[in-house]
Amino acid sequence: TYITSREDFTPSLCNSVPRERADSKSMRSMSGSRRNSGSSLVSSSSASSNLSHLEEDTWILWGRIVNEWDEWRRKKDKLLKELIRKGIPHHFRAIVWQLLGNATDMPVKNQYSELLKMSSPCEKLIRRDIARTYPEHDFFKGQDSLGQEVLFNVMKAYSLVDREVGYCQGSAFIVGLLLMQMPEEEAFCVFVRLMQEYRLRELFKPSMAELGLCIYQFEYLLQEQLPELNVHFRSQSFHTSMYASSWFLTLFLTFLPLPIATRIFDIFMYEGLEIIFRVGIAILQYNQTDLIQLDMEGMSQHFQKVIPHQFDSCPDKLIFRAYQVKYNPKKMKKLEKEYTTIKNKEMEEQIEIKRLRTENRLLKQRIETLEKESAALADRLIQGQVTRAQEAEENYVIKRELAVVRQQCTTASESLEKAQDTIRELQQHAVRPCLCFCLYTEQFVHGLQTKLEQSRLQEAELLGALKEMQDKVLDLEKRSSSLPDETNVAQLQEELKQVKLRELETLRCFRELQDTVTELNQRWQHLTSRGGGHWKESPKKNALNELQDKLMSLRLREAQTQAELKEVKLKNLQLDSQNQIYSKAAGRHEQESAALQERLQNTLSHNKTLQGQLNEMKRKQAESDCKVLQCYFVLLLAYTMV
Repeated sequence: TYITSREDFTPSLCNSVPRERADSKSMRSMSGSRRNSGSSLVSSSSASSNLSHLEEDTWILWGRIVNEWDEWRRKKDKLLKELIRKGIPHHFRAIVWQLLGNATDMPVKNQYSELLKMSSPCEKLIRRDIARTYPEHDFFKGQDSLGQEVLFNVMKAYSLVDREVGYCQGSAFIVGLLLMQMPEEEAFCVFVRLMQEYRLRELFKPSMAELGLCIYQFEYLLQEQLPELNVHFRSQSFHTSMYASSWFLTLFLTFLPLPIATRIFDIFMYEGLEIIFRVGIAILQYNQTDLIQLDMEGMSQHFQKVIPHQFDSCPDKLIFRAYQVKYNPKKMKKLEKEYTTIKNKEMEEQIEIKRLRTENRLLKQRIETLEKESAALADRLIQGQVTRAQEAEENYVIKRELAVVRQQCTTASESLEKAQDTIRELQQHAVRPCLCFCLYTEQFVHGLQTKLEQSRLQEAELLGALKEMQDKVLDLEKRSSSLPDETNVAQLQEELKQVKLRELETLRCFRELQDTVTELNQRWQHLTSRGGGHWKESPKKNALNELQDKLMSLRLREAQTQAELKEVKLKNLQLDSQNQIYSKAAGRHEQESAALQERLQNTLSHNKTLQGQLNEMKRKQAESDCKVLQCYFVLLLAYTMV
């Protein structure tokens, strides 16, 4: 039920007697007009009467506080703080929490219905965690219950309002507590104000930087006020975040029973996170003796099973101990600055480490590149050395060959000079006796010249005939390319026989010419031996005859050499003719082979085409067989049915 008038919450007084007992005591201490409950013994009837008067006074007092809220916040702030520490009455919590959070008239309340119509990316996460939020509470028990539905609506709406935070698991417990006290629109407004004004938004951000600050400040309080327990925690590697993180994220709603956690939430709405630090240190002080004797696993079990139920019977005891804890707000601000400095330094170090890692990665890549380039340069260097060694060896061989050529050139030059000297000497000796000798041997020389001319004419005729035959051979080869192979081969064989006969005839003529030259040489020697007695009479004639003999011998040798040269050329021509014939034959064989290969390829291609057609016909035959069988079975089935 939610407060709208005094009549709305009067019937609920009987259910709130135990909780309001402490509140009535606080009223008696403030008014000073009531006596201590333990000062004298009274009857049960008078005690019941006093209790109802106290409850009525509490209701009247909180009704006045709600109606005069602004005046109480300005003029009676200390008294209001004491009343809140003693506990806000259950039926006043909804309106008082809204007043404490200044969430009565928020613009975001008008947007709530529109937000519910939108889609949030966190819906799956919210649905998953709703069943784990207050699973034993009647309002949230059961799938698709009213509590779970309104809890989903509020969490979804906030995830759309604050997309940076979105949804965090621990926030659902805070929203669930608000929904136990007020409708979902008011709960949504109070939760938005808590996130904005009570440091909860920083706690629930993805980075959770504010949670790290709270743990840092809590560790300082633990080290300062409970040094022995802090040393024991460190020795057992029992870190503060292992047990205190949920305290700050859920404000003890998941650690302590709901009535005690609600009392702590009352104070949190007025004083902020300070009460979380105080209650946490108070719990550790109360359990220090037991925790020091336990190991890590034992401490975990103690935190889960023993500590949450130690103050069930007397929540005021925990609140009283919490305010006995030393808490210095200035020191906490100083710790916040220190933590911010440390985090900024760590962030700078992380940035520097990231930069150094990037630089290190780039340097490694550069080293790998340089190593590859170094290996390539080493390979090139080795290849260059090998190439230079090969070039040096080749240069050495070339130098040796050049030395041999130079030696041969020198020898040839010397031989040429000697030959030129010999020619000059012969020319000088031949000038003087030339006239006498010419008169004496003019008729003989004329005869020799005539025969020499005849032999040259015969040689020219033979060369002309040979050239003519070569032209005919080329002509026949050209003509043979357009004729069938058998005709070409027969004609070429016939022409080859004729060419060989002509070559043999030419060789025979050259041999006859060579025999003629030999005969002339013999006649010349016979003539010289026969006329030797007449020339002995004159020394000058003898010298002239000797020179003439040498000249004639040289000419005869020249004629003989030319005859041999012609014979060699004829043999060379014969070999060239044979080579051409064989080359033509090889070309024809290659053409025939190519033609046969092409015919073979065409035949194979035709076979493949025929094979494909055969396969297609087989496939069509198989399809037709299947159709015939189907028709047969259909007819058979129809016949059996008839």
